[in-house]
Amino acid sequence: MSLLLSGSGSSSFLILIAYIVIFGAFMYFIAIRPQRKEQKRLQAMLHDMAVGDSIVTTSGFYGVIIDITEDDVIVEFGSNRNCRIPMRKSAIAEVEKANA
Repeated sequence: MSLLLSGSGSSSFLILIAYIVIFGAFMYFIAIRPQRKEQKRLQAMLHDMAVGDSIVTTSGFYGVIIDITEDDVIVEFGSNRNCRIPMRKSAIAEVEKANA
């Protein structure tokens, strides 16, 4: 009788390990993988920005890129040509390429 109990204990341990592995794979495909794809898309979008592109900031402001440095951009907002604000690239949510 003790042989049956010890055998079922190891099989329940293997089932527990299988559930943990399945749960880990589920979390990867549901949470981690889409987040990494979005980060790659955002990095590619910020890398491909050019002067003259229209942008939308994370706070909802629309503007046009006037100058680009390594970490920052200078954006012109509205129709007032004197409203130029330096901002971080990370504050940009969307980029629309300028019509060439």
